[in-house]
Amino acid sequence: MSGVSLQDLRNIKEATRHRVEFTRRTCLMLCGGTGCRSTGSLEIKEALQEEINSRGIQDSVDVVETGCNGFCARGPILVVQPQDIFYQNLTLQDIPELVQEQLVNNNPLLRLQYKDPVSKQILPRQQDIPFFAHQLPWVLRNKGIIDPESIDQYIARDGYFAAAMALLELTPEDILQQMQKSGLRGRGGAGFPVHLKWKFAFKETSEVKYVICNADEGDPGAFMDRSILEANPHSVLEGMLIAARTINAGKGFIYCRTEYPLALERVQMAIDRAREYGLLGSDIMGSGFGFDLEIYQGAGAFVCGEETALMRSIEGGRGMPRPRPPFPTQKGLWDRPTVLNNVETLANVPLIILEGGDWYAGVGTENSKGTKVFALSGDVRNIGLVEVPMGTSLRSIIFDIGGGIPGKRDFKAVQLGGPSGGCVPAEQLDLPVDYEAISRAGAIMGSGGMIVMDQRTCMVDMARFFME
Repeated sequence: MSGVSLQDLRNIKEATRHRVEFTRRTCLMLCGGTGCRSTGSLEIKEALQEEINSRGIQDSVDVVETGCNGFCARGPILVVQPQDIFYQNLTLQDIPELVQEQLVNNNPLLRLQYKDPVSKQILPRQQDIPFFAHQLPWVLRNKGIIDPESIDQYIARDGYFAAAMALLELTPEDILQQMQKSGLRGRGGAGFPVHLKWKFAFKETSEVKYVICNADEGDPGAFMDRSILEANPHSVLEGMLIAARTINAGKGFIYCRTEYPLALERVQMAIDRAREYGLLGSDIMGSGFGFDLEIYQGAGAFVCGEETALMRSIEGGRGMPRPRPPFPTQKGLWDRPTVLNNVETLANVPLIILEGGDWYAGVGTENSKGTKVFALSGDVRNIGLVEVPMGTSLRSIIFDIGGGIPGKRDFKAVQLGGPSGGCVPAEQLDLPVDYEAISRAGAIMGSGGMIVMDQRTCMVDMARFFME
């Protein structure tokens, strides 16, 4: 397919909708993120398909490998749709019984379901599990729902309709206005207003401009960007396309570290499929605007997370920061005006254009709008990927979603912001998660790494680890 139109998008959405809304078939949504793959999800997928085939029910059941489900501590994870039945910690030995009970007998297999650690009650449905119930998935809206390697399934969830609006209905000024209304701030750590960065680049008169996605996620305990790219790569591509349309950039780069092989594979697949559909390249959707993308693989140097160092790396030089001004929106990649945003920031953009800036700004705090994705790890029961409204307290994230500290130990501190950040102690556990509040506490939001520490942790050792 080449050169899809707006009507083509509508036709694809309608033709594919039943697959992502689970209206016609039973779908086994198997987590295929890096975490679940490391615990054997690929082998489980093969075993599921063989077992389904052996029972002759393959015409009524689909096995779909999704991106990261988010509940990483419980992998491999399987969710049976449309019933929303959640299974965890699967092994190859479980598959024959699971298929027989769930798919043949229509009788959920209780021993593989989630049991609340306090009440000891089994919670069969995913949406009733506290880890999921307290979240607001906007950026992670497609996790566990679509096959990340299918552009049609992304379109069925309103994918590329925001890009169509940006290309066919809105002017760059209109887009900037919506971005300003949204109050979106950069999710890479600095929290700079996105609309201002785009506006500075928009005003530059250069004939050559660039858009860069920073996927060089280097903070210890951080895996948000990797998971977004694995589960929903087209949302990032669409965000970059809208940014490019706004500033009139013809070329973009996704800078991603080599240590993320699955993310790289799925992003390249997304780029290839978008090109096939004419959503990258020249004259996109008949708009007269052209934009194309390529991946640049970084070697994993922490310093390349800084935007000017990252650009120097793409240019072929040593990744070292350079003084500012001039700022990248004036002289960035190869001294041309450049907009650089991280993965999570760009994944927010289609939602803002589709739903409107005022809608987006309806969630969050006065100066920190929307949601934030965190990688919750360390001394906490429910390690995983969480997305919550800005302003949610650390206590709610760590105890309501994270399940608290295992072993009945006391909470000591939570480390935020990676090596550039700081630790928030127990007496500030009710601190709301927004840029200003965390800064006043002596830490930074950072890209979203959140490492929980219990009473056994030595803070001197923690400081030494980050220094090293």
